[in-house]
Amino acid sequence: MDTKMKAGIVGCGNISAIYLENLKKSPVVEVVACADVVLERAAARAEEYGVANAYTAAELLADPEIELVINLTVPGSHAEIDIAALEAGKHVYAEKPLAVSLEDGKRILQTAESKGLRVGSAPDTFLGSGIQTAKAAIEGGMIGKPVAAAAFMMSGGPEGWHPDPEFFYAPGGGPMFDMGPYYLTALAELLGPMDRISSSAGAPSATRTIGSGPKAGQQIPVLTPTHLAGTIDFRQGAIATVITSFDVKGGASLPWLEIYGTEGTLILPDPNFFDGDVKLRRSGSTETETLAPAFECGRNERGLGVNDMVASIREGRGHRASGALAYHVLEAMHAFHTSSLKGEHVKLESTLP
Repeated sequence: MDTKMKAGIVGCGNISAIYLENLKKSPVVEVVACADVVLERAAARAEEYGVANAYTAAELLADPEIELVINLTVPGSHAEIDIAALEAGKHVYAEKPLAVSLEDGKRILQTAESKGLRVGSAPDTFLGSGIQTAKAAIEGGMIGKPVAAAAFMMSGGPEGWHPDPEFFYAPGGGPMFDMGPYYLTALAELLGPMDRISSSAGAPSATRTIGSGPKAGQQIPVLTPTHLAGTIDFRQGAIATVITSFDVKGGASLPWLEIYGTEGTLILPDPNFFDGDVKLRRSGSTETETLAPAFECGRNERGLGVNDMVASIREGRGHRASGALAYHVLEAMHAFHTSSLKGEHVKLESTLP
């Protein structure tokens, strides 16, 4: 490709560093601007990574050179920034989740369609060697027909290390909206579209205490469930058991992700990362074997979905970390909350592209 697509990053918090580091090596994207609600933070990131411009969000959206906005703001701002970027005629790729509400998620996709623009969304970890090695094993029949899965994200919460953890406990946060996208996206990639969900959700603590940084000791109100447990029925027949929790202070010995088939079991690495060993235990055996990775991959390749989306625009094909996939996952996450509140299964309306 002769020229790289010019991109601007909005939101220069913790996650922006790895995007800037990885995209410096991109063959298809050039980051030319950083923007943040705190202009000094944008300037610091721009200087650190050799980016030409430090802008306010409005200035970045007004720059005609920028064709792509990479939205790394907090979840509550995703829809506002995405829609403003689309209205300004720019493609968007945002951190997860796609939006906080389903209505905002739909508005993002509808705006993009009306403008003829692309929407991409994290997580893109499913594009890494970990999940893709497992997918090749399933498609190659190594475990027979998938019949079940288990996914467990068990932690004590991020307030011990994150300097600004308030959004983790606001609506659109919690373990399901923060970490659930990694697990649900991986499951959708491996098992296909989700059909219905049943769950229970709770929040045993009304407040959390910030444990590090300048806000150490401050109390955070908990406004969203912090422990969710449920099941997913997939349209192709498999059933998954899923727990996401910020209430497991002592840690757990449960696996990150396993897929169970009629002829064997796949044991997968942490779906929050791109690489890791995939292990196979065949029917009738107590031994596991480590599968050769589908390709070489680093541990943290965030930005891979951005590269794939830009390449797909140039090549006239669909991109993989798509807005439609992110919306399907968003609907599933809402279903975990809704099912618990209503005490019934929740049927999903969306599907996969």
